[in-house]
Amino acid sequence: VLSIRGAQEEEPTDPQLMRLDNMLLAEGVAGPEKGGGKTPAAAAASGGAGSDNSVEHSDYRAKLSQIRQIYHTELEKYEQACNEFTTHVMNLLREQSRTRPISPKEIERMVSIIHRKFSSIQMQLKQSTCEAVMILRSRFLDARRKRRNFNKQATEILNEYFYSHLSNPYPSEEAKEELAKKCGITVSQV
Repeated sequence: VLSIRGAQEEEPTDPQLMRLDNMLLAEGVAGPEKGGGKTPAAAAASGGAGSDNSVEHSDYRAKLSQIRQIYHTELEKYEQACNEFTTHVMNLLREQSRTRPISPKEIERMVSIIHRKFSSIQMQLKQSTCEAVMILRSRFLDARRKRRNFNKQATEILNEYFYSHLSNPYPSEEAKEELAKKCGITVSQV
């Protein structure tokens, strides 16, 4: 059920949405080319790669391409669904206008509500795609780094916190202390 109560005028761009968009652009998942050129991560992976790493990097690129394809397919589905639903609501409002007056402002509000709902779905899609890319990077690219600052358990705890708090990945002072205690590291290292 759509309600026009509390509908606000144009909202400013959400900083979380900007972060997600920037990450998807940086990884080559989103953007005008929809997967043409090399991503910075893929370029870094292939630069200086020996023959023993080439299979691993081609696996990385293939999986990244798969994520990119799924993301764009889902994005197109959501856009199509939004357009179809908007058209359907507009038709219903036209039908209703035969029995009661409907102002253009009311129609605008309804369309705005629909677009906001679909925007929140898009935000979830972008967030899950970013999580998939981050997991892929940590499995492939980060795995080849020789130097480790923390033991494996501490890294897993910190990564778990990061991935479960992607909307706001900056821990509070209390959370930092708790993470430091769990990981066996100092608060400043967290």
